[in-house]
Amino acid sequence: MAHLHITSWVLAFILLVLVIIFNKQGKAKPAKILHMILRLDYLVILYSGGSLLGEYFSATIGHTGELIVKVIAGLWTIVAMEIVSVRIQNNRPIKSWGVQLVIVALIAIILGFARLPLGILP
Repeated sequence: MAHLHITSWVLAFILLVLVIIFNKQGKAKPAKILHMILRLDYLVILYSGGSLLGEYFSATIGHTGELIVKVIAGLWTIVAMEIVSVRIQNNRPIKSWGVQLVIVALIAIILGFARLPLGILP
């Protein structure tokens, strides 16, 4: 399930970049289609993340605080991605939400890969 989760996150970041690029070029229709696909990808992220959360609670003891921070950072990342994509469509500034997106995404990635026991890095 971790591979599905990682793949869906990578796809979400790629789709977000494409939505931003298409909106900056004035191509509203392709941007809107990719934004809808991005929203479907959020569902895959939530499903795979919930499955991983269940694995953590059934397989490991400890790391509960870091796990809660990871879940909050992951949800916050999804919210920041959605707000960035909506604000870029409405030609509104995205600087503050972009900074938040980068910070919470890094927190979630570092916790997921390096700190929690089911991560890839030792």
